[in-house]
Amino acid sequence: MPGRPQALAALIFAAALTAIGGAWAYESLGYLPCELCYKERVPYYAAFALAPLAGFAARTGRGALARGAFLLMALLFAGNAALSVYHSLVEWKLVAGPSDCSGALSTAGSMDDFMKQLKTVKVVRCDEPTLWVLGLTLANWNVAVAAALTWVATLGARGVSR
Repeated sequence: MPGRPQALAALIFAAALTAIGGAWAYESLGYLPCELCYKERVPYYAAFALAPLAGFAARTGRGALARGAFLLMALLFAGNAALSVYHSLVEWKLVAGPSDCSGALSTAGSMDDFMKQLKTVKVVRCDEPTLWVLGLTLANWNVAVAAALTWVATLGARGVSR
């Protein structure tokens, strides 16, 4: 169906823009993301480049390039859904979270600087969600969103003309 891959690419781009915009809005309210949350954003950022590439390639008859871009997005979002399942299990305390779920420390010039950093660093734990929406955490919601985008990207790959 002509135009369908372009529409699916536009849908993926819009979803990525909405997800990242929502994440930034959440941060502007003072809620800092944990390390897993940052990792879960990577496919959305990648979609900012891959979705327009897929749509343009499909529109200009470059089927292999469009299919590759869609398949890469499908793979990234499938991995994201799996990571979000893991993050959800960490939040529910069913599995241990990563040991690096902590705030960043910059290089301290002296022991006094180091002690000041320890007092001001805000550690964001991966196992303590700060926001619940309709009974689910953002990681829980991301399982569904990433799975849906995996499906959309797969449809895009299948809809590209050979």
